[in-house]
Parts: sequence; structure tokens; C-alpha cells
Amino acid sequence: MTLNTYGTTLPGLPPGRLNGKLIVVEGADGSGRSTEVALLKEWLEVQGHAVVDTGLRRSTLVSEEIDRAKQGHTLGATTMALLYAADFGDQLENKIVPALSAGSTVLADRYIYTLMARAIVRGASREWARRLYAFAFIPDLVVFLDARPEILLHRAIGKYGSLDYWESGMDLSLSRDLFESFFLYQEKLAAEFEWMSRDYGFHFVDANRRPDQVDAEVRALVEPLYQPGHRRAGLPRLPRRVPPSTPAGPAASG
Repeated sequence: MTLNTYGTTLPGLPPGRLNGKLIVVEGADGSGRSTEVALLKEWLEVQGHAVVDTGLRRSTLVSEEIDRAKQGHTLGATTMALLYAADFGDQLENKIVPALSAGSTVLADRYIYTLMARAIVRGASREWARRLYAFAFIPDLVVFLDARPEILLHRAIGKYGSLDYWESGMDLSLSRDLFESFFLYQEKLAAEFEWMSRDYGFHFVDANRRPDQVDAEVRALVEPLYQPGHRRAGLPRLPRRVPPSTPAGPAASG
């Protein structure tokens, strides 16, 4: 991939190109991101490609501090956004850049887009979020797994037995009811992802289906990246494959 960022030139990088590829799988909790990253990684490795996976809160620098801050509810929204940016920056420098330099494929289970959306719904401006993550590399491909809120709800309940405080936006005081807050929060995030899709070139994939169906469509998007002579075609916007649904209220949780 070319050494293109969203605006800020990173110091210390060698001139020219990084030999690897950066593929991002985005989507809300319960959309099947982690499952898809695992399936995609296995498939790429079978094809002979070295793969390194990454995600949020995996740096050795501040990931534990973020977890402690979330548990104690001790930090404001801006401070949390800056901590997440530090976590991403540390992984970029110490994991993503070395992997791309070595010619590996980096699979990101979420990227700056989730971090931007979270910061914006908690009061940050879009321009502030853009500038905060202007040092991030432009990926070769951004796949967004698009699932309806009611599907996300049922998957979360089925997997964890309850809803997560933060993934339900309870810190925003949208509603005292956990389920209603969840739907309102997902609506706000969806609005930000829709905006970003126009500027950052998301490829929407219907994630309301079985994992194998989702994986087949994602593979069809990924495979051309490895064809001889492939060149990135900029950041086109592709239409949503799943029409945005009206957020359901508490009654829809049953």
C-alpha cells in the first residue's frame, strides 16, 4: 500500500511504499466482526499470505488504563477519546507499520471509524475527530458489517446474557431504560457511520445473514486486492445494502 494518511505525515517512515495490505472490518458489537476477521484470516493464510490481526484496546501502552477508566467511570469523554487515540497510535507504530513493512496483511477488527463515531456522539465535533486521527493510514479496503439494531440486541443477549453499559450508551443519559438507551445509542452511531461512509469509502455488507454468507461476500471484496496489477481506486462510496431501520423501543427487545 502507498504511504497515504488522512492528512498528517508520520515522521520516521521510509519513503515509497509499504509492501503489505491493510484491511478493516468495521461494525457494531454483535455484527459478526470478530467471527469474520477469524474466517478471513484463516482463508488468507491458506492462500499463502502472512496475516497480523489487530483491534481496539490491544496496545501495551494504555489498554489497561482504558479498562480501569471504564470500570471506574472516572474520566471525561475528551480524555477517554485521547486515550483511545493513544492506544491506536501505539499499535500503529509498533504493530501495524512493522507488519506492513514486512509485507504482511493487517486485519483490523475495527479501526479509527468506531473511535471517531464514539467520540462524536459524546460531544466531539466531526472536524476534531478528523484531525485527531489524521495520522491514520488509508486502508486498502474498509468493510462495514451492517446489522439491524434488533439483531445486535439479540446477539448481545445470546452471547453475554446482558447488554454492556458502554455499548448501550448509558453514560450519555439517553434513557434510564437499558434497552431503550441501546437503541437510541445505536441510532446515533449509525448516523455517524453513514456520514463517514461518504467520506471514507465503506463497503457495506448485509450482516443479518449467516456467517458463511457474510464471509463469501467479504472474500469477493478482498480477493481482487491480491490480483496482479491491482491498484487502489480511491475512496468511492458504495450504497448501504441494509436500509436503516427505525430504532425500536423497549418492546422490541423481547
